Amino acid sequence: MERFRACAWQTIPTSRVNGRSLLVATAVLSAVVLSARDVHAVPSYARQTGLACSACHTVFPELTSFGRMFKLHGYTAQAMKEQLEEAGTEQVPPLNINRTFPLSVMFQTSLTRTNAKQPDTQNANVEFPQQLSIFLAGEITPHVGTFLQATYNGQDNSFGLDNTDIRYANDTQISGKELVYGFTVNNNPTVEDPWHSTPVWRWPFANADSAPTPAATALIDGTLAQQVAGIGSYGLWNKHLYGAVAIYRSAEIGTPQPPSSTSNDTIRDVAPYWRLAWQQNFGVNYLEVGTFGMFAQLFPTGVSGSTNKYTDFAFDTQFERPLGKDWLSAHATYIYENQQLDSSWAAGNASSHNDKLNTFRLDGIYHWRSQLSLALGYFMTTGSSDALLYQPAPINGSANGSPNSNGLTAEVSYFPWQNVRLSALYTPYFQFNGRTNNYDGFGRSSFDNSTLYILLWLMY
Repeated sequence: MERFRACAWQTIPTSRVNGRSLLVATAVLSAVVLSARDVHAVPSYARQTGLACSACHTVFPELTSFGRMFKLHGYTAQAMKEQLEEAGTEQVPPLNINRTFPLSVMFQTSLTRTNAKQPDTQNANVEFPQQLSIFLAGEITPHVGTFLQATYNGQDNSFGLDNTDIRYANDTQISGKELVYGFTVNNNPTVEDPWHSTPVWRWPFANADSAPTPAATALIDGTLAQQVAGIGSYGLWNKHLYGAVAIYRSAEIGTPQPPSSTSNDTIRDVAPYWRLAWQQNFGVNYLEVGTFGMFAQLFPTGVSGSTNKYTDFAFDTQFERPLGKDWLSAHATYIYENQQLDSSWAAGNASSHNDKLNTFRLDGIYHWRSQLSLALGYFMTTGSSDALLYQPAPINGSANGSPNSNGLTAEVSYFPWQNVRLSALYTPYFQFNGRTNNYDGFGRSSFDNSTLYILLWLMY
């Protein structure tokens, strides 16, 4: 079984969606949101620290400098007395396990419409919910905190463990400079990272799950999400130099344990992950530049025999600048993947022993007084043509065996309150799986997959 990004879709069999019903639904949705009460301290991290959401987020889920330090300190207040005092809290809150249980809820509902409907499906489909998540997120002990997410997914009608990061954090001195250090146990490479230029937390922060997406995805770019378990350590020295290392093993949910002859994409031995970054303020400007990567040997099927080897190297940067009461941020990421496909080639599933994959993303976000944000991003995937790895197929296939895809994403988001997000995203594709026209060999064009995505996102 080869690594492809899922390109699933669904219809709403019990109702018809037409123009009038969409207008009615939008009006009802807006009325519900605008009648909601203003909640100033959410979710559980805000209740834990006594600070408003804006202390950690420009708008959720984007982190401020304080938010990044809170995460690096293990989601705990006891470990960051100095930062809390600077943020305006008179004293560090005590450990209130019985008084404040660290529980939060997330709800997403959405509408997705592609430029041309997918064959034998209904277009402009509504998901209610798209996702419903419960978080156990907060301080467990003075130096141990959690970000633990369990999610009901409307697409799959399933409930399971989502992004999870459990960490211990502390600080010490090296050469007279502060070192914040910690250890993490998590289930998704880069979930522990405090920047939005790495895969787990990258923009756009929510996506349509019923629209077609390009076939090829680098291993580190979300392919292993919730399918692995890892343990690692990290450190931030002198508030500038950040480093992290981790190792991962397969821990796929919903399959037989231990992995057996029926398992797919199982890691042989361990998969190491590494991260190095530097952050610096230049006056009011903030800049982060870094690199990260991963190496893994996967058994496409079973747990023995030859493997496919994936080596990912990535470079990233994040820029921030306040503009009075407004805020500008930008992110860029480049991922290079070398694929040594010994197992797939031997099985006749790849036409080459060695393929390459390149991923590039660039985005900029302008925030107007934490109430409105405008964002624009460009994405591009290029790689080796492989007629067996990327075969013709309706919607998801490639007629010429190429993974090349590119396009834009534009987003406008409105925040009536700090914990309510209304977003509209439009993604036009210029190239999809190797071509502009008839890319799949069945007459579909790249522009047919251009997607309008409207989202209501609530956090409490």
